[in-house]
Amino acid sequence: MKSTADAIIVGAGIMGCAIAHALAERGMRDIVVVERDLIGRGATADAAGGVRQQFSTATNVELAKYSVRVWERFTETYGVDISLRQQGYLFLLAEPAEEPVFRRNLELQNRLGVPSRWVTPDEIAALNPYVVRNDLIGGTFCPEDGWCDTYQATIGYAQAARRLGVEIVEETPVIGIRVDGARVRGVETTAGAISAPIVVVCAGPYTRQVGAMAGVDLPVDPYRRMSFITEPFDALPQSLPMTIEFATGLYFHPESRGFLFGMANRAEPSGFVKTVDDDWMLATVEALVARAPAFADANILKGWAGFYEVTPDDNPLLGWVGAPEGLAVAAGFSGHGFMQGPAIGACLAELIVDGAAKTVDISAFRPSRFAEGALAQEHNVI
Repeated sequence: MKSTADAIIVGAGIMGCAIAHALAERGMRDIVVVERDLIGRGATADAAGGVRQQFSTATNVELAKYSVRVWERFTETYGVDISLRQQGYLFLLAEPAEEPVFRRNLELQNRLGVPSRWVTPDEIAALNPYVVRNDLIGGTFCPEDGWCDTYQATIGYAQAARRLGVEIVEETPVIGIRVDGARVRGVETTAGAISAPIVVVCAGPYTRQVGAMAGVDLPVDPYRRMSFITEPFDALPQSLPMTIEFATGLYFHPESRGFLFGMANRAEPSGFVKTVDDDWMLATVEALVARAPAFADANILKGWAGFYEVTPDDNPLLGWVGAPEGLAVAAGFSGHGFMQGPAIGACLAELIVDGAAKTVDISAFRPSRFAEGALAQEHNVI
């Protein structure tokens, strides 16, 4: 492991690897990425892999728009098959109060060039005839949305970064951030110290703990989310879109000849428990069968738990923290981070090398916004 670098990135998930690659492409090759686990085996590995552009804030829409174009040509560009399936995201709405909110969101998305649209219950039946519709008032659909393989995408960025000279060190936790006066000077790891004038925290659910090493409070907290995958079965076709019952956060999409599904337990407090709750699994299955009765004939192949990294406004911390100088963060994506990885890589590299992000204006997600009382609430959180 190098003892000095131009920049250190803490975390080798999609964010850390995308930022490292983007920095290297812009000429900053002396970079060390330090990962406590293995590449792409933290929060990124546990994600459902969704790729969508249906957001309520302009910054998120722009980040997602840019990223979708990258995902579409990722295999050709990086030589790694991410199994992208653009079969659409279908949001199901049962609460009348949600209709004006989603219609305003559609206006924003359409104005920014996203081909999302309102769908009636009859149009929902055409897109997914297997869902119960008697309580639905409508929904929204974007045909460009979909899902892909989170691990292969991260590996693609990691391999490309390494080809440009980036060093990625696995199974090496960061145990301290060195600060001298008002400036970051590097990190301490279990394998020794690395000196650098720039440290970027991409530690996902552990971001608050890593920030505290530099005396900084980064308001990111972990919340358990569980996902499950069925055994292969033919009752529902593999051509269905990602389908989300917005009121509950229930979702399902085709995966490996079966279906991947999950549902947020929004009453569960923050914590680092990473095991499957059998009671919540049962509640999720009951909700799934109630919405799509054909799943009554499916068997669960496996389940796992991961973490959402959540901030007070369900949007990320992006950019310099202010003090100490040289410390930046890209974390707290509240469940929509993986899909924005390509854009975050480009924006953070521009911020670090050029002084400002140009691909997308990310100033709305500046870390100082919480102290300023300028929250940027995202509505479309699953």
